Amino acid sequence: MELKIKLEQLNQRVNGLKEQIQTEEATKNAFVMPFIQILGYDVFNPTEVIPEYIADIGTKKGEKVDYLIKKDEEPILIIECKNWKEKADAHNSQLHRYYHVTKARFGVLTNGIIYNFYADLAQPNIMDDKPFLTINLEDLKDSSIKVLQNFTKSEYNLANILDSAEAMKYIKAIRNEFEKEIENPSDEMVRLLVNKFFEKPLTANRMVAFKEYTKRALSISISESISSRLKSALVINENIETGKTNTLGINENIEIPKFITTDEELEAFQIVKAILREIIHSERIAYRDTQSYFGILLDDNNRKPICRFHFGTAKKQIEFFHNGKDSGEKVTLSSLDEIYNYRSELHKTIENYN
Repeated sequence: MELKIKLEQLNQRVNGLKEQIQTEEATKNAFVMPFIQILGYDVFNPTEVIPEYIADIGTKKGEKVDYLIKKDEEPILIIECKNWKEKADAHNSQLHRYYHVTKARFGVLTNGIIYNFYADLAQPNIMDDKPFLTINLEDLKDSSIKVLQNFTKSEYNLANILDSAEAMKYIKAIRNEFEKEIENPSDEMVRLLVNKFFEKPLTANRMVAFKEYTKRALSISISESISSRLKSALVINENIETGKTNTLGINENIEIPKFITTDEELEAFQIVKAILREIIHSERIAYRDTQSYFGILLDDNNRKPICRFHFGTAKKQIEFFHNGKDSGEKVTLSSLDEIYNYRSELHKTIENYN
């Protein structure tokens, strides 16, 4: 991924220079401006990247946000910078005020190393308290970089960013709550689980005991699940390398799935879903995995194929049906992001069924 390579190179630059950087202004020049350039925006074009953008707040005049980025003459992003020695989640009240008086849908608070992206998912034109996306140059994650790709000048897509922002916001929230429950199960969680098999009243003493049982059960379940997955991966890898089968005493009577739905296939499904949400309700879009392809259907109907993904080989392909359900047309994909290039074909397929 080209974007990831550029970010890794920027991280090397940051690590090599940061001890010599003493001020916020130097942080902006040495770290933040190169980051903006990596996204494809011309930092030397004042109609595209506006430094010290005036964001007057009520009677308070002369307030300035460090950068405002425009695309097609529309403000899309404001960036407030701090010294690299400061925390990137500090002083977000200042960014909050700037966000309110600009038309940009996204705000970034950064120290040149960590970039926290905010939106207004909870209330229109009021910046959320927590970021939906964090880019840490010292700990780059592929999933986050894919979202960041939508912020680049060449691929900026407001709808896709908002879809991703909402998903990431709630996934993060659910994970946080789940991790809390693992560490210290709540009364509600204990009752939810225990009431399914324990018919007696949950007294205070029993609740204390069952809380401990629940904590241990969740911990054991997660540990064994991880261990099982690792063992399976090792077995598959060993058998592929040696060409052997059933060398570890696996019961041959156990039915082994003929196919596994991969994260890549599910990601492709989400991209198609995001594209089609523009014209139909998302609940009408379903998928079915098969041994030979991963199919996406309208109304979960085999007679209404929207597209199919063929990811079983090194060459990834998408099969379209915009010219009729019996005339599939395959196109090779170099990356999943290229699916967005075929919006018209996917829309036409839906129009043919309606």
